[in-house]
Amino acid sequence: MLQHLPPIRACIFDVDGTLINSEDIYTDIYNKILASHNKPPYPWRIKATQQSRGTPGTQRLLDWAELPLTVQEWQQKEKAYTHLFTASKVLPGVEKLLEDLATRTAHQLHLSLASSAGASKFALKTSHIPSIAKAFADKRFHVFGDDPEMSDAKKKPEPDIFLLALKRINEAARQAGGKEVDAMECLVFEDSIAGVEAARRAGMRVVWVPHRGLAEVCEGREEEVLMGRTEADGKVPRYGEKIGAEAKKLEPAEDGRLISEDGLAEMRASLEGFPYETYGIRIAGQ
Repeated sequence: MLQHLPPIRACIFDVDGTLINSEDIYTDIYNKILASHNKPPYPWRIKATQQSRGTPGTQRLLDWAELPLTVQEWQQKEKAYTHLFTASKVLPGVEKLLEDLATRTAHQLHLSLASSAGASKFALKTSHIPSIAKAFADKRFHVFGDDPEMSDAKKKPEPDIFLLALKRINEAARQAGGKEVDAMECLVFEDSIAGVEAARRAGMRVVWVPHRGLAEVCEGREEEVLMGRTEADGKVPRYGEKIGAEAKKLEPAEDGRLISEDGLAEMRASLEGFPYETYGIRIAGQ
């Protein structure tokens, strides 16, 4: 842990692609719909700009595919395949990480969910996964895209969903007579570029665990993503394209992580072997 950073007191998790393999299922669904319209498979260089972005993200998909459909028509087609999410599985390292954070920390650690997807989809994707149900049993700390306090205009990369999660954590802390949690004491776990940017805008620290397909198209732009600069200028990055020699290449740490220049974000291949001590999190027995 960097000397000037406080220990982490709250962990906020995205769901799709971070805790479970649902991004692969989404891609499969998208490809089935695209194939029915004689369109090519959905590439990660486009999905990188669509993930977690709600209606604007779906519109980017439609524009790329040149499909004469509205966002609502596309979403209706998706509904025919929602049953596929019942096959969702936890990603590597997730079960141990959640068990450690929920039951084995030396001091209380607040856990929250913050997903752009709706509450009913979350239930469909995770109701058969005991480790997620156990770690996030307190529904006060569930924030979804269809939450009454959220709106489509506030989806990632805007910080609203993470700020709302922190607001609810602190409401509970005050009621219990505890100390409120500062944004810099929050660690967000994300797989999407928009999610990383949203967390950075919220003033929080981030662990970015991208799908291997996303990691490939972002090669050379890792620092850009980790610093939350990908859409700050209002332009859509063209991932997967060759970038100039002036781009700064991040050098991996000894344990293989890529860490942003300011030390507030890191990129990992998976959640296996998570370095708790780096964030001031003490696990009993370790």
